Amino acid sequence: MALKKFKPTTPGQRFKVISAFDDITTMKPEKSLLIPRKKSGGRNNQGRTTVRYIGGGHKQKMRVIDFKRDKDGIPAVVKTIEYDPMRTARIALLVYADGEKRYIVAPHGLKVGQTVTSGNGVSPDIGNAMYLSEIPFGTVIHNIELRPGQGAKMARSAGSSAQLMSRDGKFAIIKLPSGESRMILQTCKATVGMASNVDNILEKSGKAGRSRWLGRRPRTRGVAMNPVDHPMGGGEGKASGGHPRSRKGLPAKGYKTRSNKKASNKYIIERRKK
Repeated sequence: MALKKFKPTTPGQRFKVISAFDDITTMKPEKSLLIPRKKSGGRNNQGRTTVRYIGGGHKQKMRVIDFKRDKDGIPAVVKTIEYDPMRTARIALLVYADGEKRYIVAPHGLKVGQTVTSGNGVSPDIGNAMYLSEIPFGTVIHNIELRPGQGAKMARSAGSSAQLMSRDGKFAIIKLPSGESRMILQTCKATVGMASNVDNILEKSGKAGRSRWLGRRPRTRGVAMNPVDHPMGGGEGKASGGHPRSRKGLPAKGYKTRSNKKASNKYIIERRKK
C-alpha cells in the first residue's frame, strides 16, 4: 500500500499525507451488507451533551462485518477489497460456495480471487480463521476472540497483529500489540496474518477540516480554561498547568487505572510496556 504526498499549493495540502487507495478494487459497497448509522452528536436520550467534542461528520453507512467467521468448512472467494469509513483497516467481501456474502477485516496481502476458509483442519494461510489450538507457534495473527464464539475483539485496527507464543493446558499464550502476554482459551478463533493498511499510522490529515469530516469537533486544552472548568486551568499569562490530569482530576501519566480486583487479571502473564 502506497502513501500520497501533495505539493504545497494550499496550506491544507502542505503537510497532507494520505493513502493512495491503490489496494481498493471497487468504490461500490455490497448493498445487502449496509445498515444506516445514526449520529448522536454526543447527546443522550434527553438531548444533553454527555461526550464533548463530537459532532458533524460526513454521512456514513455501516458495513456489517463478520467477526465470528462461523461458516466452518465452506470455502469463500475474495471478490473485492474495499474502504470502510468506520475503521482504519480495509475490508474484504467474501462470496461463499453456497452464495452467501460477508465482509471481513482484510488481512495485509490478501488479493482478489484468493480462497479463504475457517474451522478445523485449515492450513495456516493468510485470511484463514483457525482455532488457537491448531495455529503453529510464532504465527502472526489478528482478529482474536476473547471468549469462544464471541467474535473477534483484539488486534482489529490497521496494521495490528499479535503472535502465538506457546500453549499451556487449555490456554494459548498470545503476545498482543501492546506488548502484553495473555492467556486465551485454545477454543477461541483468530485470523492468520496482520490487519491491512499498515501505513495508516503515517497518514497526516493536513488540515482541521478533515477531522471535522470524521465527526471530531475542536478540543479545548485544559490549560486554556479557568480553574472552575479544569484542574489545569487558571494562572496569570501562561503560568498554568500543573500535573497533567483529566477534567475530573485523574492523573494522565503513570497512573494505573486498571482494577487489581478485575477477574481477567489472572490471565495476564506479562503487563503491557510502560
